[in-house]
Amino acid sequence: MNIAVIYGGMTGHSKKIAKAVADALGTQALNVRDKPELGNTDILFAAGGIYGGACHPELTEYAKTLSPDKVKRAVLMTSSCFGKSGQDEIRKILTDIGIKADEEEYRCFGGFLFVKIGHPNKTEIDGAVKFAKSALK
Repeated sequence: MNIAVIYGGMTGHSKKIAKAVADALGTQALNVRDKPELGNTDILFAAGGIYGGACHPELTEYAKTLSPDKVKRAVLMTSSCFGKSGQDEIRKILTDIGIKADEEEYRCFGGFLFVKIGHPNKTEIDGAVKFAKSALK
């Protein structure tokens, strides 16, 4: 099974999540800022932050460049200060271009300024890894 892990964010939380997941799955975490070219990918794990209620713009733009000929399925992981928002915009983009995007999404807190400092914490990072492994089944 070909697996890829990408991330886009401003605070380092998405990178932390993506790196932990990639390490657990034996691959590398790729920053969308570098515009990585994906080969044939059975499952794409995408980690991103929510800023002012919106998905990270670089992750959004990168998602628009993906092809259903190369990416079969996407699994989304999100960190946000309030923990309620998800990657609905990314899911819609992927679905509209023909990539299956799972409805179930991993969500955790991400600290910003003085709110939720220390998040995502070890428990949340471990939760992301567990979620990713369960998505492989």
